[in-house]
Amino acid sequence: MNIVIATDSFKGSKSSVEVASCIENGIRRVAPGAIVTKMPIADGGEGTVEALITGAGGVTHACTVTGPLGERQEAIFGVLENGAAVIEMAAASGLPLVPEKHRDPRITTTRGTGELIKAALDLGCRRFILGIGGSATNDGGVGAAQALGISFKDETGGELPYGGGALSVLAGIDVSGLDPRIKESEIVIASDVSNPLCGERGASAVYGPQKGADPRMVSELDANLNHLARITRDQLGVDLADVPGAGGAGGLGYGLMAYCGARIGSGIDTVLDSVNFDGRMKDCDLVITGEGRIDAQSVYGKVPVGVARRAKKYGVPVVAIVGGIGDGADAVYDYGVDAMVSTVNCAMTLERAMENSASLLEEAAERVIRIVMIGMSISSVSRGV
Repeated sequence: MNIVIATDSFKGSKSSVEVASCIENGIRRVAPGAIVTKMPIADGGEGTVEALITGAGGVTHACTVTGPLGERQEAIFGVLENGAAVIEMAAASGLPLVPEKHRDPRITTTRGTGELIKAALDLGCRRFILGIGGSATNDGGVGAAQALGISFKDETGGELPYGGGALSVLAGIDVSGLDPRIKESEIVIASDVSNPLCGERGASAVYGPQKGADPRMVSELDANLNHLARITRDQLGVDLADVPGAGGAGGLGYGLMAYCGARIGSGIDTVLDSVNFDGRMKDCDLVITGEGRIDAQSVYGKVPVGVARRAKKYGVPVVAIVGGIGDGADAVYDYGVDAMVSTVNCAMTLERAMENSASLLEEAAERVIRIVMIGMSISSVSRGV
């Protein structure tokens, strides 16, 4: 039996690498001779660097950058064997880096993300895969652009301070200082977010509250992003505010497109292409995928559906091992997932499930393989083998 394990992380519990190892352990309990290929996967959010370094080969680099509140901190990025840099904006500008009582998207900055790009440029990278999930910011990517040499000035000619709150006084944009290496580079934003920059579906309205914005702040931030888009359009002739994905990471998607020529690509498809997932489907008998919770939202660019769509092109069956099955999860059956198996095998608290995630994953994988082997046995009997 040839099995490919292509799973996301179980947030707060196990990384995608750890999940894949636990599933392999469960498989080995009943099918020790199986050929198992582990391909940890991410969708552009947390775990993207680790997944791509593991799946495509490469190394990680650490550097000191500006954190979301302006403090200096350590952050890592990856460089794949093919020379592409893999960056998670959350490593430098992510919400977990900001204590809850200090969360205020009017003052948080994406500058550190731009500094990660600059560090990779210094290593010779000219292709970038940038995951933008988990941001603490709402500055339209201005901080990242400043780190790469673009100047955003107020009416007095002074440089704008950090944060989305400062965008209200933006008067001019000077792109003459942009690092010339950016024009030699290809930047792919790995994201399945489809939000525009502004409006009721925009960055501020949809994602601002989880970053600490109250309704008054949301209104202020949305107006400021509108102002940024207007100045950018009038002075640079760039009009990208309504492009799907411009609102990703508090407008970082917009900023990277508008000022650095980036393009948005499907997060899951970018990762699957980078690890040559399709190439692994030859002679594959079963794909096991998974995530911490599968529900109606999983059809929108999440790992299990992205993996299943690819596997189905080759007629390979797909089972999703998940921590929990939520409302509307059966929608994933229409996208190539053949079965779902929960790791939870009795009534338990979320805390207990997370504490015992390793054993629960192994047991779930064992159940899956036992069922698969029953099916193989029935198939053999029906064929008279």
